[in-house]
Amino acid sequence: MNVTDEERSRILSRAAFQDPDDEIATETVRKKKRMPIIRETVEPPLLESNDDNAVVEVGSLNVLNSNFESLDYDICENTLFLDEERKKGYKFIVKKSVARWMIFLLIGVLTALIGVSIDVSISELSKIKFAKLQNSLNVCMTDNCLCIPLFIFLAWNVIPVLIGSTLVTCIEPIAGGSGIPQVKCYLNGIKMPRIVRIKTLIVKIIGVITSVVGGLACGKEGPMIHSGAVVAAGISQGKSTTLRKDLGVFNYFREDHEKRDFVSGGAAAGVAAAFGAPVGGVLFSLEEGASFWNQSLTWRIFFASMVSTFTLNLILSAYHGHPGQLSFSGLLNFGKFESLNYDLFELAIFVMMGGIGGILGAVFNLFNYKLTVFRIRYVNTKVKKIMEAVIAAMVSTAVPMLMIYFINECKPLETDPTENPVQMFCGDGQYNTVAALWLQVPERSVRALLHDPPAALSFLSLGLFIMVYFLMAVWTFGLSVSGGLFIPSLLIGAAWGRFFSQILQFIFPGAGWIDPGKYALIGAAAQLGGIVRMTISLTIILIEATGDITFGLPLMITLITAKWTGDFFSEGIYDYHIQLSGVPLLAWEPPPLSGNIYANQVMSYPVVTFSVVETVGNIIDNLSNLTHNGFPVIDSQPLDEVAQSNKVRFICASYLCLGSMYSLK
Repeated sequence: MNVTDEERSRILSRAAFQDPDDEIATETVRKKKRMPIIRETVEPPLLESNDDNAVVEVGSLNVLNSNFESLDYDICENTLFLDEERKKGYKFIVKKSVARWMIFLLIGVLTALIGVSIDVSISELSKIKFAKLQNSLNVCMTDNCLCIPLFIFLAWNVIPVLIGSTLVTCIEPIAGGSGIPQVKCYLNGIKMPRIVRIKTLIVKIIGVITSVVGGLACGKEGPMIHSGAVVAAGISQGKSTTLRKDLGVFNYFREDHEKRDFVSGGAAAGVAAAFGAPVGGVLFSLEEGASFWNQSLTWRIFFASMVSTFTLNLILSAYHGHPGQLSFSGLLNFGKFESLNYDLFELAIFVMMGGIGGILGAVFNLFNYKLTVFRIRYVNTKVKKIMEAVIAAMVSTAVPMLMIYFINECKPLETDPTENPVQMFCGDGQYNTVAALWLQVPERSVRALLHDPPAALSFLSLGLFIMVYFLMAVWTFGLSVSGGLFIPSLLIGAAWGRFFSQILQFIFPGAGWIDPGKYALIGAAAQLGGIVRMTISLTIILIEATGDITFGLPLMITLITAKWTGDFFSEGIYDYHIQLSGVPLLAWEPPPLSGNIYANQVMSYPVVTFSVVETVGNIIDNLSNLTHNGFPVIDSQPLDEVAQSNKVRFICASYLCLGSMYSLK
């Protein structure tokens, strides 16, 4: 069998450096090698155990799914590769460098445009929804027909959630949730099927809009990270698997470590667009994302983040009627704080609030973990998943209406913090404060808790809101819908932070240092840190979102305390969901005493190995029938002895593929 230079070049670009999520390239290479097509499924298969007689219960932690494979980050340095490299001159290096910067520019622009489309869609639909609900409530209070606004509210919540849940459940399940755990796994070397496809992006965008408009306890900020990752992967590869279209450009970027760098930039651009925090985006990719990093990548990712922030700011400022002012740096706008001054003794209070946030975050994660295990075991059909989302939307309608109806808490209309004030049982010139808290999108509720005047909400309304929204957020995260966890966490934390400030005002009446907005911000940081367990990047994100660098120390102390406290009781929410999926993601540090574990205690059976000297036919047969991305190479000795030794070598599938084709030329 003779292989021409053209065929070797094609194999080099499509086999050794093929996109692991590309069925077109896989099919082409397998046809060339006369191999059967092995397609991945979206739903992870049953978890396996080393013991053939062991029964692993679904939803167990610390059990790995053997069907997940790793990405190929090593450059396959072989004769074919070196021959190709010798043909490239300095012009090619310059061309590749310019193309890389242009791709990062496009990543920033397109990620911002996606963020604008999501934000504008949610804003316009929410205006219609809450305006109709306000008019109906105000009219039916006098006509005694409150069932009509209840049905209007129910329709506006259930129908969008039904649409979004159906899309996620039936078309692209991996578009569910925020997508952060999957992106984190991908950036750390795990092949996650269909995570960066256009179909996933479309379902994610529509799903986020329907979930937020449908009143679920979720936000649009987290999914922006996944959206940015999809944009980065699509542009950098110059092709679409969903559309089965190959533009034939950027072939030199079609390798795993290049694609990983672009996806890191896309995730950072998503953070920058969501929070108006370009530096926070870079640190997020560094802290939570990629396990491979270099200095040049830092500059390119920062460039993409800055472009994303500027583009979104420019468009949203014009949309809100302030063109050129650049006053809307992110999808989440905390508003302008008049003062965030603090005294030295307040640092001890912030530490205490960080501890409270860590405990509440641990409780949140444990509750959600138990609920997720229940879902895996019992809510395991498409109909059940859609029905659960619809029921959650109905509860998200009934609970606010009950609170609005039974809690008659009124304030003068001139202090109204919402666009749609509802009078309910209040007198003329007054509005219902509980309705103002519920009848708006969660981002506006967060901003209201940060900037409302003191005593805007009573102990009763705040306490009930905290408990109800906490349980709703626990239930929502993990539903078959698209939606993030950042906004619900911030809203819960801002509510109990404001509640905490009112307790301080009761203990220290007349104290000038007690600012409800300041303590609401600390509570929001503590709650978010206690759930997601981020420190450096989250500190910078919140500093950039507030626009006040002087409050960095309290935020950092609060987040560190929340993380330490939460880690004592449970793991982070994303770590729980990664483990429940059976993804073999390595932690930053190995478990204690892991050096005493032999390979045969953790490896799956039967083991497919290669000898130091192997026939081409045996290599091709194994590559044809297996999906593994690497194989152990052993000397001629019994396998049991090899498994208990420390001298097992390893070879990647791409090396074997190219070596086999080179041997057959």
